[in-house]
Amino acid sequence: MSKKHPVVVVTGSSGAGTTTVKRAFEHIFTREGINAAIVEGDSFHRYDRAEMKVKMAEEGLSHFGPEANRFDKLEELFKTYGETGSGQKRYYLHSQEEADEHNARLGTDKNPGEFTPWEDIPSGTDLLFYEGLHGMVVTEENDVAAHVDLGIGVVPVVNLEWIQKIHRDAKERGYSAEATVETIMRRMPDYINHITPQFSRTDINFQRVATVDTSNPFIARDIPTPDESFVVIRFADPEKFDTDFPYLLNMIPDSFMSRRNTIVVPGGKMGFAMEIILGPIIDKMMHERS
Repeated sequence: MSKKHPVVVVTGSSGAGTTTVKRAFEHIFTREGINAAIVEGDSFHRYDRAEMKVKMAEEGLSHFGPEANRFDKLEELFKTYGETGSGQKRYYLHSQEEADEHNARLGTDKNPGEFTPWEDIPSGTDLLFYEGLHGMVVTEENDVAAHVDLGIGVVPVVNLEWIQKIHRDAKERGYSAEATVETIMRRMPDYINHITPQFSRTDINFQRVATVDTSNPFIARDIPTPDESFVVIRFADPEKFDTDFPYLLNMIPDSFMSRRNTIVVPGGKMGFAMEIILGPIIDKMMHERS
């Protein structure tokens, strides 16, 4: 860990709300004039899109497990950045638009589903910000979490996560519900062994809980809206960040405490709550850094 070059991590599966927390951090960085080195978790996959399809068919790999990811490179980046403020990253090209942007920048000829070459993080950044699946992962070979200064977990309850995935895969990828269920089953061992344990290592967890019936996620016709949800926010150690619960309760309407280290807020206030909670923590990091 490093006060001079802090590493901030948002970890959680796709569709869990990581986009909301990423947007909250972007607002904080812009408001505070923070120059953050942004790192995406997808860029540490071991295989590109075409290779991964083959591996999934032949070996049953999932994106959740160590066999399909470069945990060694991720640990190396966090460690090196904490020590020097630099390190190597690359980009996974999700779309043709991203491919065009980075090809123009690097003079390469990469296609969607491929990676850009590894490159050094520019000097002079204030902190490293990672968003992806494995920001707090620990295996027998690698301890990524050991080099993280602030770890944020974003995860819905499991049934809600499955509903979101089924609907997203159908809408964005044209997958049948059966195909998505097959993917969920294939990923389950890695989910249990490598994704879930991370949320016991994070400093703060944001967990969305639906207030409608999600008991059978495989027949749900729609995704519960934010207004049909609560967000349970758990602080592993409230004293670490001088968490002022009375202030939070006053600032966030209809919020309440469910345990001494847990505050519950309306689902529609998730982004607002993140900025109220995380803004002072990042501000304190920047003061300690200087």
